[in-house]
Amino acid sequence: MADLIIKNADVVLTMDDDRTELHGADVRLKDGVIAEIGHDLDAADGQSFSAAGKIVTPGLVNTHHHLYQTLTRAVPGAQDALLFGWLQRLYPIWSRFGPEEMFVSAQIGLAELALSGCTLTSDHLYLYPNGARLDDTIAAASEVGMRFHATRGAMSIGESDGGLPPDALVEDENAILQDSIRVIDAFHDPNPGAMTRVGVAPCSPFSVSRDLMRDAAILARDKGVMMHTHLAENDEDIAYSLEKFGCRPGQYAEDLGWTGDDVWHAHCVKLDGQEIKLFAQSGTGVAHCPCSNCRLGSGIAPIRQMRDAGVQVGLGVDGSASNDIGNMVSEARQAMLLQRVQNGADAMSAREALEIATRGGAQVLGRDDCGQIAVGKRADIAIWNADTVENAGSWDPAALLLAGPAKVDALFVEGRQIVGEGHMMTLDMPKAIAHQNRLARKLAQ
Repeated sequence: MADLIIKNADVVLTMDDDRTELHGADVRLKDGVIAEIGHDLDAADGQSFSAAGKIVTPGLVNTHHHLYQTLTRAVPGAQDALLFGWLQRLYPIWSRFGPEEMFVSAQIGLAELALSGCTLTSDHLYLYPNGARLDDTIAAASEVGMRFHATRGAMSIGESDGGLPPDALVEDENAILQDSIRVIDAFHDPNPGAMTRVGVAPCSPFSVSRDLMRDAAILARDKGVMMHTHLAENDEDIAYSLEKFGCRPGQYAEDLGWTGDDVWHAHCVKLDGQEIKLFAQSGTGVAHCPCSNCRLGSGIAPIRQMRDAGVQVGLGVDGSASNDIGNMVSEARQAMLLQRVQNGADAMSAREALEIATRGGAQVLGRDDCGQIAVGKRADIAIWNADTVENAGSWDPAALLLAGPAKVDALFVEGRQIVGEGHMMTLDMPKAIAHQNRLARKLAQ
């Protein structure tokens, strides 16, 4: 791959170990890696990209999503429901999905993330109706050009056994474990710079058995992959754990082997002080989903307390049915604002929120090769146009989350440009949107 030099950026927010900020700087990308950072770098042997008037950041990292849900945004009957009622409204709709719906909804969701500056995303797919497979979303990510951490989710306890999901959406637990082995063997790349990784991700404590949680952890560690699930999302979640398991969610997770630096949990809105201490000491990560938590009335996660205690925290847009958008800039801004609402105006700065959205998310996903602009890190770069109406009059363009913009101007993943002048370069977006809307209308009928 030829050199590419990003030239003369107004500001480069590196998110390196020293949180360096550079002005009028250049960044050289070579063979998918950041090769050099400085001023007046020689571009004679490669291409150059003018970043004059622009802000350069690491690509944003999304640590929790359900890409299939982009087909069920703003569904009547689910718009104003709490979590459990919301799920019960949507499960019957999702049961009509198949491979086509999974692929197209992932395309749209990934493009939406890319246009908001995201270069690396996880995805939690926990239902597989009508022949759908994890392979469908992995194929979509490859086409879009995103760095992808797919997780093989699962549900095994249906309504007839006291669970929430309809019986038609649950799977046999042995089949779940066997397919987890299949997709890990087929797609997981443990090497630095990997474009695809696979994790193991039973959906939640109220949709799988204790045995599956325990067996999934054993399988994941045997295969050397990460583990992910939902935890402590709202008051209903806590009440369920206390009633069914006789303990809080953090204790339940620890008892079954679901703490450690190879584990990250989504939401964690209702973690108490002891659980925060447990997560900090064990290196367990958290995917904070502020917009979804607001949308479903779940509450404000204690992110300030988590960060102060040393918990690794990243951001997640969550599924598009509970957000209902997938914009990482909006997510980071909301995270900042909610901590200020809860803890005071100085509780979280714009730069700290951006750090959580980049470096923080990479750490949660076990990607120390991503999330920073530093020599040797992967060439995942977001470039933002500072000369926009949102930013006009800003005294500090680097405070991106205070003024904007909320849409990226250019995006590079592994040194390859996938967004240019605010438009996707790897997808025919009008065609993909039309396809998505046809599928949504069919589901609605």
